[in-house]
Parts: sequence; structure tokens; C-alpha cells
Amino acid sequence: MSKAKQKKIANPYSYALVAPIGIIFTIFFVIPTIVSFFFSMTRWTLFDWEFVGFENFIQYFKEASLAIGFKNTLIYGVVTSGLKVVFGLALALLLTGRLRAKGFLRSVVYFPVLVSTIGVGFTFSILMDPNYGAINKAIVSFGKTIGWETYGPGWLVDPNLLPLFSVAFVDVWKGVGIATVLYMAGLASIPQEYYEALAVDGGGAWDKFRNITLPLVQPATSAVVILSFIGGLRSFDLIWAMTNGGPGFLSDVIASINYKQYQAGFYGLATAGNVILLFFVLAIVGPVYWFFNKKEKQA
Repeated sequence: MSKAKQKKIANPYSYALVAPIGIIFTIFFVIPTIVSFFFSMTRWTLFDWEFVGFENFIQYFKEASLAIGFKNTLIYGVVTSGLKVVFGLALALLLTGRLRAKGFLRSVVYFPVLVSTIGVGFTFSILMDPNYGAINKAIVSFGKTIGWETYGPGWLVDPNLLPLFSVAFVDVWKGVGIATVLYMAGLASIPQEYYEALAVDGGGAWDKFRNITLPLVQPATSAVVILSFIGGLRSFDLIWAMTNGGPGFLSDVIASINYKQYQAGFYGLATAGNVILLFFVLAIVGPVYWFFNKKEKQA
């Protein structure tokens, strides 16, 4: 049978495999995205709508808290993705090494991923309470033990960037399990002969990490950075559960600003904000993806 005939026979089968995913993607992503573009140019309610063009976008960029939202969104995305890379790789190296009870520890590391984000947010908001939270009580008790006059910080009420970073650290605690799994898969794919050859040449642990491990887990690093960065830029539920964007607007991100617009009944304005968030994520993640993709091709 000729290659052309084989190709004609194979195509319907391959399309049949792709079709279910394509249908789901179209229904739950493509169509809602197109509809959101339309409604971002309207003033709408559940029962009526009025076309207003780009008025919602113009009004949205006049929001007083928007500059804070863009800054906080970018900071949150960078901090969470960066820390997940560092802790994910460190935990993966630890859990693939000569360690007892590795199976149990792997379950412990991955367990927070399975817990409800809202539940985690409410739990840590109680633990981080400046007056009654267990974290500050532990800090004060430790300070008294060593003879220091200690006061616990206002994790979620400090008028600086501390609330945003506090939420970011909780996000890292919850999501680092996925990064660890990706890195463990990357480490498992590295042939042991490379390490043995370097050991014969006199290379130590640092040489193995710098010259073999770090370059060869580059695909895992790319996946962790991109997934974590997208999740960080789009983050809403954890921030809302822990701070509601406060104090004031100091921990507001773009998603929480959009939600506040929905709460106030400005549905068209909030939809325009979601469209802006989509382009913001694409504008940030696109160059990052291109950079890592280029590095992988060069390697």
C-alpha cells in the first residue's frame, strides 16, 4: 500500500481521537472567550444589554486601584513561580535521593495540592491572625524563651506589601507539590551514566548539579515556570479568601478588582477587565515561553 493511501486511512482515525478534546475546548474556552469579547463592549445585566463600544475599557483604565492591581499581579506571579522552582527542585532532589520513608514524604509534599484552595485560605487567615493566630503565638513564645521582647507581625494587615507576600508563600506551600512531581519526572529521565562518568573525572556533588542536573531538567523548569506564572497572574481565590484584596487595595490583583466590579453590578466593566487580564497574561507569558523554548532548542 502506498504512503498516500496509508495517510488517507490514518487521518480519520487521528481526527476521531482529537475530536472530543476539540469539542470540549471549543465549548468551554473558544465560545466563552468570543462571547466575553462581545459583552465587554456592552453594558449588560441578566435581562438586558446595551452596546457601548470601548467605553468599558476606557473606564476600566481610569480605575484608581488599577496600577496597584497590575503591580501586585506581576509581583505575585514572579514570587510564586520563582519560589516553586527553587523549592520544587530542592524537594525533588531530596525525595529522589537516599532518604528513608520517601514514599510517605512524597505524599506529604503533594497533599496540599489536593486540599481546597478556599479551605487553605481560611485556615491560614486564622493561623496568621496578628493577635490570636498560632504563628504569632509561637513567635512570641519563642521570643520570651530566649529573653527577647517579641511581637508577631501583621501578616495580613500590615500596610506594606507583607499581606501580598504572605498569601504568595501560602500559594507556594499549596502548589509546590506539582512542581516537585514535574522535577522528579525530569530527574528520573537523566541517565545515571552521566553522573558516573563525571565521578570518574573527579567531579563532586556541586559539579553534578551544575553540569548535569540543572541543564537536563530544563524542560521541567520550563513547565514549572510557565504553569506557575500563569496560575500566579490569574490567581484570585486564595487572595480573596485571605485578604479580600486588603487592607484597602494593597493586596488587590487584577482578578480581585474585576470581582469587586461584579459585586458592584458593573458587569460589562468587569467583563472588560477579564479581557484585559487575558491579554496581560498572554503578553507576559508569551515572551517567557519563547525564551524557554529557544533555550531548549539550543540545548
